[in-house]
Amino acid sequence: MPARLDHTIVRSRDRFAAARFLTELIGEPEPRPFGPFASVPLANGVTLDYLDDEGDIVSQHLAFLVAEDEFDEIFGRIVKGELPYWADPYHRTPQEINHLHGGRGVYLEDPDGHSIEFITHTYVTESS
Repeated sequence: MPARLDHTIVRSRDRFAAARFLTELIGEPEPRPFGPFASVPLANGVTLDYLDDEGDIVSQHLAFLVAEDEFDEIFGRIVKGELPYWADPYHRTPQEINHLHGGRGVYLEDPDGHSIEFITHTYVTESS
């Protein structure tokens, strides 16, 4: 069996505020306290464990594959919240989404500067 990602730690200034930013975007329940973490369980079994950190926070990139209707809901929340967003990871195309790989995608930053991406079609494809 190939290895599966179980969880990853996301460093933040305020673990619950950072985790809540994501759960509100994706329409999920409040983050769960788990030891020093604010945990966000995802549909594929991976958990994002937000951890308070007073040091320098190194930006991470978190990409979420969502269905078309979920993208519409998430993008609606981004627009309603007047959050800046981009069509590309370099932030060269502001206030636009992309249409790559037969799907749609958008990038935004969370309160700690982590790059959050939502896509409707994976960039990785299996070879036949």
